[in-house]
Amino acid sequence: MKTNARFIKSVIDASNKEGVTLPWSRGTRRAAFIVKRAATQSHQKAA
Repeated sequence: MKTNARFIKSVIDASNKEGVTLPWSRGTRRAAFIVKRAATQSHQKAA
């Protein structure tokens, strides 16, 4: 097998294994983080 073909095969295999988390699929986790961040900022002193 040529090096280029082996590289392409490994890239395709890796892309099938990896699961990318898209912004709209992290809804509840992201919303909880935003609420936590907003609560932290409201407790900080103003300069």
